[in-house]
Amino acid sequence: MLTECGNVPTPELLAKTRAELGLDQPFLTQYGRWLGDILKGDMGQSYSFKIPVIDKLKSCFFPTLELAIVSLLLMLLVSIPLGILSAIYQNRWIDYAVRGLAFLGVSVPSFWIGLILLRIFGVNLRWVSVSGGSTDFKSLILPAVTLAISMSAKYTRQVRIAVLDELRQDYVAGARLRGIHESTILWRHVLPNAMLPLVTLLGLSLGSLLGGTTVVEIIYNWPGLGAMAVKAISCRDYPLVQGYVLWIALLYMCINLIVDLSYKRLDPRLREGA
Repeated sequence: MLTECGNVPTPELLAKTRAELGLDQPFLTQYGRWLGDILKGDMGQSYSFKIPVIDKLKSCFFPTLELAIVSLLLMLLVSIPLGILSAIYQNRWIDYAVRGLAFLGVSVPSFWIGLILLRIFGVNLRWVSVSGGSTDFKSLILPAVTLAISMSAKYTRQVRIAVLDELRQDYVAGARLRGIHESTILWRHVLPNAMLPLVTLLGLSLGSLLGGTTVVEIIYNWPGLGAMAVKAISCRDYPLVQGYVLWIALLYMCINLIVDLSYKRLDPRLREGA
């Protein structure tokens, strides 16, 4: 911290700074003071950014939230139709093509996809700025597409497996015997049941994305939580690192709670007395 401020860390200055920060006190005293401040919403002061930690987290959270929502929407638009097609046309050329694309998408790392897209659309076509740093819609497209490609491969396979499991259920065979149209069975019965397991995966993915997609944010210079965390770690900005970890833990807890509560709304069988 002293070096970042341009000061020479002499022994006298070090001792004075430790006393001001309370670092000369016993560990339990420091922890008790920190915990008390946390309960009041005070996460301390960032060493590297010279602003309150909570303010820095808020400023980086909204770009990450925007990126997470757009990438999840793009992923759902791609993975759900492909997964359904792959399940309906099982062991046909469409199924093999979708499974091949999914296997390729799972195998290719996101940073490689990001660099390739940046090379094509940033360097060759000059449609986006290579330097990044802004949060406008034009700068949002490539990082969102990069994340969507990486997630779509996994979710396409999950949708395919879930739909196939439901198509093998007895109620589907009964509906077919009663002469119900195949599209009605698929859209009104199979898909609602097949989507339930994906809700948990979506919650975990949202929590992971809101924690900051470090590699993608660094590649595109996106001012989100992931890039902020890397800078905080490299600068040994301990208050900001502590605040970030606590922030991510609370996000995961809240998202998992929302997912658990949503199951009762989505599946009537889980409601009390059903």
